[in-house]
Amino acid sequence: MLMSRIILKTLFTIIFIAIQAINTPATAQFSSKNSYSSIVTTERVRAELLAHAPQGVNASNGDKITPNTVWVGLQLAHQPKWHTYWKNSGDSGLPTQLTWTLPVGVMAGDIAWPAPKKIKIGSLTNFGYEDTVLLAVPLTISPAFKPSLLNSNLDISLKAQWLVCKEECIPEEGEFALSIPTKGSTGINSAAFEDAFKAQPKPVLPNAGGGIPTSRAFVEGNLLKFELQGLPVELRGKTLDLYPETAEIVDNRVFNAGSGEQAWDGAVWRISLPLNPQRSQSPATMPLVLKSGDQAWRTDVAVQGTWPKAAAVATLSPGLTAALAENQAVQNANLTAAPVNLTLLAALLGALLGGLILNLMPCVFPVLALKVVGFTHHADDAKARRAGGIAYFAGVVLSFLALGALFLALRSAGEQLGWGFQLQNPWVVAGLVLLFTVLGLNLLGLFEFGSVLPSSVATLRSKNPTVDSFLSGVLAVAVASPCTAPFMGASLGFALGLPAVEALLIFAAIGVGMALPYLVASFIPAIARALPKPGAWMNTFKKVMAIPMFATVVWLGWVLAQQTDVLPQPQIEAHERWQGWEPGRVDQLLAKGQPVFVDFTAAWCVTCQFNKKATLSKPELLTEFDAKKVQLLRADWTKRDPAIGAALKDLGRSGVPVYVLYAPGKAPQVLSEIISVDDVRQALAKI
Repeated sequence: MLMSRIILKTLFTIIFIAIQAINTPATAQFSSKNSYSSIVTTERVRAELLAHAPQGVNASNGDKITPNTVWVGLQLAHQPKWHTYWKNSGDSGLPTQLTWTLPVGVMAGDIAWPAPKKIKIGSLTNFGYEDTVLLAVPLTISPAFKPSLLNSNLDISLKAQWLVCKEECIPEEGEFALSIPTKGSTGINSAAFEDAFKAQPKPVLPNAGGGIPTSRAFVEGNLLKFELQGLPVELRGKTLDLYPETAEIVDNRVFNAGSGEQAWDGAVWRISLPLNPQRSQSPATMPLVLKSGDQAWRTDVAVQGTWPKAAAVATLSPGLTAALAENQAVQNANLTAAPVNLTLLAALLGALLGGLILNLMPCVFPVLALKVVGFTHHADDAKARRAGGIAYFAGVVLSFLALGALFLALRSAGEQLGWGFQLQNPWVVAGLVLLFTVLGLNLLGLFEFGSVLPSSVATLRSKNPTVDSFLSGVLAVAVASPCTAPFMGASLGFALGLPAVEALLIFAAIGVGMALPYLVASFIPAIARALPKPGAWMNTFKKVMAIPMFATVVWLGWVLAQQTDVLPQPQIEAHERWQGWEPGRVDQLLAKGQPVFVDFTAAWCVTCQFNKKATLSKPELLTEFDAKKVQLLRADWTKRDPAIGAALKDLGRSGVPVYVLYAPGKAPQVLSEIISVDDVRQALAKI
């Protein structure tokens, strides 16, 4: 009874801590090395939230706090040939959107857009950014901002959405958080912000006679003509690029043939641009950005004359509109009927089945040995057998809940890790090597725990055999959880998008499935009667059971050696057939028209090693890869690698193995986690 109360109390504690951890917004102390809560990495973009407060958060005047400005910004570092967009994206694309969550008394201004560049794709001309750009935003700190007594920092959160394009476009998003100290200044990112400020267009300055020179724009037929004055003297005679901040007014295609009809007349710069046939606006004022080399200027120009009739905003026919509305209503009704519940139910059933199958995986063999020995010890003691079954069941389920809670909490804090992450830590692997070595030596009869453990611990262990069963369940989860990925990849990926309680239910279902056979066996007398009676044969049986223990020691030792670089990393196969995966590498190869096959693997993943030997190294399959000119890449996740974690997340997976076949112009094919030569051949036939 006492053991049951302890288990239940522990269960509710774990669930409560997990819910609090997952539902609390992730923040990171701002320092010279930002945590992953301020960074989101994809194969195309590395996005980071930066802060710049060289004067501190609050500007004080005696005992009064006066308004102050703090700069924050989203820095986008693009992979080669990829780009995102300016506030006017040009012929296609979408500008980056920033949505802030700020404390009371803090207000975000508009993005201080750096001057863009022309990006030509075929007949389209877009305006945007390549390489690295910082979208800086001023935060006004008013006297209404009052840091709490427990947290004196300025906590900010950002949800950003951007469209990143090369020849194809991919919408991406990220959630970011920073905690900026209010005491002292923050200037670690000064260089980045100074570069961003220099990249912003400078205002057109007043002339020597005072006032801003008269610039104007006027409409003549289907042309919009600009006459601009007050530009710097050093620009005279040079060809300038013009970027209207208002979208869809002029026809951007003229930029492919130059920069429109432009000319200098003394201090006046003139340019004529054709109107966009799809123009739907007729603005009275147009803000413009002019650019020459790396320098840019900005001015607002009043538009004179009468705009031609604007094109009507494209609409659907009333009949088609009604039909679409009816279809949408039916779809909404179907969505609200029960798909969420059905999807969750399917995931729970899949998790339960996956837990059952987990007992057949090699990872669990050493723990099976311990359980079989335990069953034979208690074959004639129904009470002890049942207590051991319940304790083992509780140990497995609680351990899956604890490991799942930690996994979800770390992922919500921005850590790019996957299921089985504990075996990416060399200290954990070293501890398991030591533990399984000791257990193997015990099974061989070289020592008994009672002779080496302190007397108090040995007495407690003999009086509470259920503790041994509980700890066996914990140990089983520690070594077996990475083996769930081969048949639980989609369900675990699905769990990441669920609320905390529902996600933890999936992890609990895996534990229930894994422990259920032992719980059932402990309560069915027929199973106990089928076991042989304790006797001398058990000594021989225990020694045989030491074999899977030491096999596990060898495997974990190999993993540890690779993690600590004691052994050289696995060499690429002959003729450099397999190359190392890195962010952006797939896109570079696809841009050249070359298909790519990626093997996401790890040394601690038993299924990965099996697939590597049984399928991926088959000569007939390698010959077919060569015939299709497929580049083979291997992403090794033996050590923690946030970039690989982010790539797996994009694929809807949380662990390895994962096999993906990419082909130019086609959606990626994610293959089964346990693959055969025929599986890969069928995928190759589709490219």
